[in-house]
Parts: sequence; structure tokens; C-alpha cells
Amino acid sequence: MASHADQEMKINPQRAAQLARNLQSIKGRIEEANSSGRKIRLVAVSKLKPVNDILALHNSPLSPAHFGENYQQELQEKASLLPRTIKWHFIGALQTNKCRPLSENIPNLWCVESVDTIKKADQLEKGRYILCERESEYAEIPLNVFVQINTSGEAEKSGIEPGDDATTLCRHIKGNCPHLKLMGVMTIGAIARSKTTTKETENEDFICLREVRDNIADNLEISPSELQLSMGMSEDFESAIRCGSDEVRVGTEIFGERPPKKAAKVKDNAEDGNG
Repeated sequence: MASHADQEMKINPQRAAQLARNLQSIKGRIEEANSSGRKIRLVAVSKLKPVNDILALHNSPLSPAHFGENYQQELQEKASLLPRTIKWHFIGALQTNKCRPLSENIPNLWCVESVDTIKKADQLEKGRYILCERESEYAEIPLNVFVQINTSGEAEKSGIEPGDDATTLCRHIKGNCPHLKLMGVMTIGAIARSKTTTKETENEDFICLREVRDNIADNLEISPSELQLSMGMSEDFESAIRCGSDEVRVGTEIFGERPPKKAAKVKDNAEDGNG
């Protein structure tokens, strides 16, 4: 039986087939780069792409569950239209006053990857607590979070600096936020470094994040394996995997080039279903 979402949205078969081929190609490249055979989570970054595309991919034989979004309002709109079987990741810059609504209003928000202050963690905790009180089936399911590290030192990048403050934030999440689960650390590295990295060299940002993770684990007296590394995007996910990434976030290589933000549609009503 077709779901409510299927009935409401037109999915173009050619577009769906193309998305599936793109995804299959990415999965093949992940497998090739993953010489150690680790489990790698792929987050399909669907920002500025219509829900038609997301549903087509989610319904495909490959059936990816994890999708990433950068903008809170766009994520909330999409989450309201799509099945709860999707596991949403918020990966964009996070404003403190947006944290509580984000974690309170999206039950299937699986992860927030851009936590970089104690205030943001506390607001996410408050929102998730309210959600768990309202929807009992989520009461035992914490919201996963990554602490974002600014490994490149670029002023325009979000993230906490490597060092003691990062450890303090991780300790706070583990000790004071019972409705959050610290998954690990995340970075968005410098594009220039991604473009110059080869199979024979390691990206400086990825080396830095790995060292930050190891230092935090040592200070918290836990195994480094308890903290995942979220690093690698369309330009550099293979390099990230070779450096030990547990999760990669890939958008344009799956969905194609994005439209300008002002031209993006949450829902595409055109019969061709292109986004």
C-alpha cells in the first residue's frame, strides 16, 4: 500500500533511478576506501533538495535511512512531510535559540552534529526532555550529538577550538545531559586542504580531529572507540575514511548541484520531479 507521503508527492522514475545509481556509486567508493572493513555511516545531505528526491531515495532498494539538513526551518518542514523511518541529522551552524525547538519538535531527529557550546547542549537537552514527556515511545531514546571542532582555525567556520574547552563540553554532555548521547566529534575541514590531499597523504584537518578525539577520550577515561569521527564530504570522503572516519556526509555527489537557496523548493509539484 502506498504511504501518505507517496500519494502526496510525484516521484519521477527516471530521477529516482538516477539517484539510486549515484548512491550505489558512492557506496562502492566507500567500500573501496574502507580497507579495514569498518562500519561506515553514510549521511545523504539533502539540503535545498525537494522532499520528492529524499522520498525517492529512501524508497529505493538501497533504502538509506540517514539524511542531513543545514537549515532548521527546512528540516522541520521536510520532517513533517516525510516518513518517521528517516533518521535526520542536523549538520548546519546552530543558533542557541534554535536548539530547543529543533530537538523538541522533530521526533525522528537522530543526531545534531554541530554542538559547540554548553548552552547549545543544554537547550537541546531541554527540548528532547519535553519531546520524551510528550511522546512516550521516544522516552528511552536519547538524541545523538557530535561536538563540532574547528580544526582549520578559519574564523568563518563554526566549532569549538581543539583543546581543554572541547573536553569540558564533552564532559558536560556526558554528565549533565541525560537525554543526549555523545557520539563523538565532527569537523568541516578547509576546502583547500581537501583539494590538495592525495591517496599518499593525510588531510591535516582529519589528523587533527583524530588527535582531538583521542585526547578527549584520554581525559574522560574512556576508549577512543567510544567516540566516533564524523568527517568527510563529497570532495574528500574517501580520504576521511582512510584517516579513520566513522561517518561521511555526502550531498552533491548523490543529489547533484544545489539550486540557490532562494530558488529551492521543499516540495516539487512538477511532474518531472527534478530538484
